[in-house]
Amino acid sequence: MTQVTQAKSASRAEELTVQDVRDAAERIAGAVVRTPTMFSQTLSKITGANIWLKFENLQFTAAYKERGALNALLQLTEEQRQRGVIAASAGNHSQGLSYHGTRLGVPVTIVMPRTTPTVKVMQTEQVGGNVMLEGETFDDAYAHARELEKERGLTFVHPFDDPRVAAGAGTTALELFEDAPEVDCIVTPIGGGGLISGMATVAKDRDPPVEVIGVEARLFPSSYCAFKGETLPKGGDTLAEGIAVKEPGRFTQGVIDRLVDDILLVDEPCLEEAVSLLLQIEKTVVEGAGAAGLAAILSYPERFAGKNIGLVLCGGNIDTRLLANVLLRDLARSGRLARLQITLQDRPGALFRVMREFDAHNVNIIEIYHQRIFTNLPAKGLVTDIECEARDKQQLDALVKALTQKGYRVSQVELN
Repeated sequence: MTQVTQAKSASRAEELTVQDVRDAAERIAGAVVRTPTMFSQTLSKITGANIWLKFENLQFTAAYKERGALNALLQLTEEQRQRGVIAASAGNHSQGLSYHGTRLGVPVTIVMPRTTPTVKVMQTEQVGGNVMLEGETFDDAYAHARELEKERGLTFVHPFDDPRVAAGAGTTALELFEDAPEVDCIVTPIGGGGLISGMATVAKDRDPPVEVIGVEARLFPSSYCAFKGETLPKGGDTLAEGIAVKEPGRFTQGVIDRLVDDILLVDEPCLEEAVSLLLQIEKTVVEGAGAAGLAAILSYPERFAGKNIGLVLCGGNIDTRLLANVLLRDLARSGRLARLQITLQDRPGALFRVMREFDAHNVNIIEIYHQRIFTNLPAKGLVTDIECEARDKQQLDALVKALTQKGYRVSQVELN
């Protein structure tokens, strides 16, 4: 960074202090859930680090965003409260702002892109928000919200690029360190930067200061690029849509540049694995963004070996069908589910003989698909796709080996 940029970043970072976070904690006390922090024996064993989990997915709206939204709402003037607030969001901020705004008697308008899934619109309306659909992208919705802000005299509450919102988010760290004072490193998702800005402000005030590592999905490395001075492509379908931000906040990036030690990127398969592990091991539902911290530790085990790490499970709002897909894909990657393509001769008993091998290896058959027409095999040949379930990859490999030794041509459909 240039000296001018560094000076601007430092100036912006000074706008957020530990006292701001402590004041926010007093302000919102009793109105948000004081979520638990728990040590995970199994995840610690898997990763080689000591893992403490902060369950922010247990907030009423299933995300930490309530903290910052409420802290901003409680600092409005009486006139601002009467006129109401507005925000552009298709995610957790919209629900947090709507819930607490309605609870406080403050009218809340949320502008969302027309492409927003219906379930998110309904969830926001159910907690009291007045949803308006405008444009095809978030940028379109954001621009419209800023126009309505001026036209109607509303107060815009930014989802992350606001010291009041970041201070509220930082209260998560106060609770984390109170419950797990031994934590010497926090690994925190970065979208716009509000959460990590607040948490880093608290972490660096500790004695000794706590290491702060940010995490982004590799498809959206916005803060990473700003932090490292690199240019990488941004865009794509990421499981961590809650942190899929093309540009970090100006205020928040200033805090990140000053206080964050490093930013890591994680790939989609690792995000899926992290979501699946948290459900299987901790019995807790976490969205892709909320699992990003664990995904980073799984991706860079040497980087975190032996450290005492605090992870914030920052949200649990994930579509149930998507969650089901993630779990099944993880089973496939681990070798417990598979789809085998087996070439057979189209004659009586051919499929039965294959079934006997599945029985002999105690592999359960889920679905069978016969293909005779759309194939490049001779007319008397056919391809059978068999979806099956095994105890583990070794059991499945033994079945494939046995089939191959008996003369069958077997291939396995692989996942990315």
